[in-house]
Amino acid sequence: MNMMKSLYGAAAALAMSATGALADPALVFDLGGKFDRSFNEAAFNGAEMWAEETGGSYREIELQNDAQREQALRRLAEAGSNPIVMAGFAFGSTLDVIAPEYPDTSFVIIDAVVDQPNVQSIIFQEHEGSYLVGVLAAMASESGSVGFVGGMDIPLISRFACGYAQGVVATNPDATVYANMTGTTPAAWNDPVRGGELARGQIERGADVIYAAAGGTGIGVLQAAADAGVFGIGVDSNQNYLHPGAMLTSMLKRVDVAVYNSFMAGEEIEPGVVVLGLEEEGVGYALDEFNEELITEDMMAAVNAARDAIISGEIAVHNFSDDGTCPVQMQ
Repeated sequence: MNMMKSLYGAAAALAMSATGALADPALVFDLGGKFDRSFNEAAFNGAEMWAEETGGSYREIELQNDAQREQALRRLAEAGSNPIVMAGFAFGSTLDVIAPEYPDTSFVIIDAVVDQPNVQSIIFQEHEGSYLVGVLAAMASESGSVGFVGGMDIPLISRFACGYAQGVVATNPDATVYANMTGTTPAAWNDPVRGGELARGQIERGADVIYAAAGGTGIGVLQAAADAGVFGIGVDSNQNYLHPGAMLTSMLKRVDVAVYNSFMAGEEIEPGVVVLGLEEEGVGYALDEFNEELITEDMMAAVNAARDAIISGEIAVHNFSDDGTCPVQMQ
């Protein structure tokens, strides 16, 4: 699969950058900043890959608060940016209002569905990729207890947690899965101190592998795990490099590819819903020089067998978003 600056606006704390003509594409990051080492940074990497390959330029906006979403999209549309890509489900209701006002502009939203004729909605099957890292967690755990720390308590993050728990118990039916969400507001994406506290609490209860799906908050989770001598599992971007030897793996969510492909398509983006799962290589797990010694041959065989079985339909990973339930009890 193909993988995949600064004009400041006068609006308070709304940083808009550009390096090109009016037809440049644009990217709007969600709260937490483009260098969160996770979701937003994956989006940034995809845009940068496009720019490096094509020599093109793009505009970008980093939000400082929720109230800036509408202003950001209007500024970019009125400046002629096309397409406009936004990273994050929280843009959904705003885009549903803005898109009809700019029918000649193509919009792409990641992690939400907006039913408008000029919008492409990109959805990832996070539960499938999370199942795979759950398999690895169960096999790496010596205590039989593993953990999950999510960011904002929303169905999207419960999808990560539930997929992970299913992979764990499918591999070790006697395993215990601890799960905590950081909070109920967007601040939950950028609270590494609280993330570290939650991770330490799970470690005290016996967890020796902890999966973080919490944006910038996850940095604190992974640091706490490394400090305690247990394994961390990263998310979205490949975070294995953060703590070499202490990162079991990372669940890759190819937001970079989504942004790269959107920029490549330009104004020719097709509206509708695009679903990216294991079969489309939209999710997966990371194996590199930082964790290859941690993944044994048996672990590799098991996780690849699970991957193939999910793609073939032999394993059906329950999607929390379908009915708001999870077949695995988490503590």
